Amino acid sequence: MDAFLHQIFSGLANGCIYGSIALALVMIYQATHHLNFAQGEMATFSTFIAWALIQKGMPYWVAFALTFGLSFAAGLLVQRIILRPMEKAPVLTNVCVFIGLLLIFNAFSGWFFDHTVKAFPSPFAQEGLLKTSFFSAHEFGSFLVMLAVLLALYVFFRFTPIGLAMRAAAQNPDSARLVGIRVSWMLAVGWGLAAAIGAVAGMMVAPVVFLDPNMMAGILLYGFAAALLGGVDNPLGAYVIGTELKLTVALVLIVGTLTLMPSGLFGKHVVTRV
Repeated sequence: MDAFLHQIFSGLANGCIYGSIALALVMIYQATHHLNFAQGEMATFSTFIAWALIQKGMPYWVAFALTFGLSFAAGLLVQRIILRPMEKAPVLTNVCVFIGLLLIFNAFSGWFFDHTVKAFPSPFAQEGLLKTSFFSAHEFGSFLVMLAVLLALYVFFRFTPIGLAMRAAAQNPDSARLVGIRVSWMLAVGWGLAAAIGAVAGMMVAPVVFLDPNMMAGILLYGFAAALLGGVDNPLGAYVIGTELKLTVALVLIVGTLTLMPSGLFGKHVVTRV
């Protein structure tokens, strides 16, 4: 029974990480109506940066904060430099750009940091206070970190002027422009936040799956499954459904959701008059 409960709670802890990837995907989708196929590779590259900083002797949490900031800046620059000219391009053009970004970040990870599998340290002591009979210290610690990220995002979008402006820009860009909101910059900030959230997820999952250029490939699939099942236009749904899934189950959920329930469990049903 204890082993069964440990598997349940372990799945919930890992699910928070997968849910955070889904949340990053949903944030981009709400603003652009496109799925960012490069989200996992961007997170992997950010995790490599954190690993390099730690190898240089930097304390873990300092490297964590610096990586978070660098990832935010990188996501913002990717949107302003590469994706901004594509805002009104056809859907397939945007898909090609996202796939190109995936290949570029994957190649950069291998080029700068090589393709060998690396151990990534956990900031939570294996026999520390966070260890319980149902969670390992890292599982419980990563759960708390991802919960803190979720709460911070809720406060940001609910109570800050920039967060409210981003919500308005995502929901109705034309009306947002009429009241003076710089929609393109709000989109860039959204890309920065999505990249930073992905970086946090990468740093939390790397001690479990080890670090290599393809680390996030399977995890991104879980994120897609969570985002689609929860509803790609509902950030809360993405986080609620983010539980530990085997790859086969994730693929079945993706195909089944797209076939039977395209809006997901918590998404909005949009009817357009033709």
